[in-house]
Amino acid sequence: MRSHYCGQVNESLVGQSVTLCGWVNRRRDLGGLIFIDLRDVKGLVQVVVDPDFEALFETANKLKHEFCIQLSGTVRARPESQVNKNMATGAVEILASELTILNSSDVLPIDMGGHQNNSEEQRLKYRYLDLRRPDMTNKIKFRAKVTSEIRNYLDSNDFLDIETPILTKATPEGARDYLVPSRTHKGQFFALPQSPQLFKQLLMMSGMDRYYQIVKCFRDEDLRADRQPEFTQIDIETSFMSADEVMAITEDMVRKLFVKLLDIDLGDFPKMTYAEAMTKYGSDKPDLRIALEMVDVADLLKDVEFKVFSGPANDPKGRVAALKVPGGADKFSRKDIDELTKFVGIYGAKGLAWLKVNDLDKGMEGLQSPILKFLPEDVAKGILDRVEAQTGDIIFFGSDKYTVVSEAIGALRLKVGEQLGLVEDAWKPLWVVDFPMFEEYEGGLTPLHHPFTAPVGVTAEALKANPEKTLSNAYDMVLNGCEVGGGSVRIHQQDMQSAVFDILGIGEEEAEEKFGFLLDALKFGAPPHAGLAFGLDRLVMLMTGATSIRDVMAFPKTTTAACPLTNAPGFANPDQIKELGIQTLPAEKA
Repeated sequence: MRSHYCGQVNESLVGQSVTLCGWVNRRRDLGGLIFIDLRDVKGLVQVVVDPDFEALFETANKLKHEFCIQLSGTVRARPESQVNKNMATGAVEILASELTILNSSDVLPIDMGGHQNNSEEQRLKYRYLDLRRPDMTNKIKFRAKVTSEIRNYLDSNDFLDIETPILTKATPEGARDYLVPSRTHKGQFFALPQSPQLFKQLLMMSGMDRYYQIVKCFRDEDLRADRQPEFTQIDIETSFMSADEVMAITEDMVRKLFVKLLDIDLGDFPKMTYAEAMTKYGSDKPDLRIALEMVDVADLLKDVEFKVFSGPANDPKGRVAALKVPGGADKFSRKDIDELTKFVGIYGAKGLAWLKVNDLDKGMEGLQSPILKFLPEDVAKGILDRVEAQTGDIIFFGSDKYTVVSEAIGALRLKVGEQLGLVEDAWKPLWVVDFPMFEEYEGGLTPLHHPFTAPVGVTAEALKANPEKTLSNAYDMVLNGCEVGGGSVRIHQQDMQSAVFDILGIGEEEAEEKFGFLLDALKFGAPPHAGLAFGLDRLVMLMTGATSIRDVMAFPKTTTAACPLTNAPGFANPDQIKELGIQTLPAEKA
């Protein structure tokens, strides 16, 4: 139906006849001539319809926004004064000779212009129209290029693309499973995979050596801008490779991806321990574009009478941290600080202490703060020295349980950095390593990554004796404050895997019922293996500058895990429900 794409028409085709198909992006009637901006997946081109062609002109006069048309014509150069340097095809235009309306269009229910006035609900309800917008089209095309480059890289490095089951068994991955009832096994359920974790490990035990898959995963969890109930992973697993070797090959893949598609060299990725990341940035995915760092000051405040400081300072699970903002003393009014206090409250902080350094040379007289009366001069000086304060700085304090302070002041660091324009215009990748094996959760222990992660340098007995102090052989790739990939060396010995289950309170019977196939496989010469999974949606979001992964997915769900386009989820047919042997309960009243 067409000889060329709109975006491919250029000066090399001047004098030639072309046939194009696409949508009317805009129609203008100027002085008798009709101008059509025709759009397809490759771009825009200007078409001119001359009134001398009466029938053609009459058809062109009927065109409206988003009519789908086919036209033929001759490519000609635009006069120099009319060249549009903002269009890839701006040096040429097409003089139409034939025009066919393939389909008309009703008045559009959403705005297709560059300035978005549509609600997210509208955009998702009419996603097929939203995707026609060049901005969205380009993001989806870019995503396809990313997956193509990744496949090429992994194929060329002897990785096998192997599919794993979608209907599987529930595993403890930290979120709720989506369950699928079985008709042939009434009362029993499959689970949609949160990841192919166990299957890719079994593939290593099968001798596949290097596996990858670009795979759909499912998690029934509360949603945020970078979360969806179904998402795509770039899943990688290897045999006989160490953590450093896995990091090296995946880092090389991402570096080459950025060079090829964005012409950006990320350079070598530095490594940072989990402990350092939490101490300095209050996050295990630190955004290194912001130079602000947290500094622990608990040891300086143990003996002050101010219980807000001395309590956490003397609590082994407490933390007192300071965040210095250079030049911030005159940037934050009391009203601004009140707003920041409300902000840290979201993370559980009960307040936000602060200290302005108006004149460092004047000692205590040069300081301003509601808490100054609680700080002896030597303590105040110790804090100023430790954070390397200068005149004009402001210092914020967090004092509470370790996790509360880390999360609250870590989030404050990001917020203040954005407010004051302290975010460097750069790409800052890193590896975060040396994670704890476990963290406390509701009185027990839970794996910081997943229960198949190997510990560093301990036997099964030593792990059981001191699980809280053991580090895991795990690694996360972080880019500009986003975790884009996470992986680990896996447990490949049965006694170690059983020890981890035991620590997590998974008894022998439960372990056999849920993971018997894995424990059995570990008996038969399972090789050392390690892997990593990237979040494709999140990676593409970062590379395209989008603010949500929904903008780089063709058909995403809303923040309530619904699809306005298809009205999913919906109620099942009662006969189907009966056949499955399950019952549904009425929705709870709000």
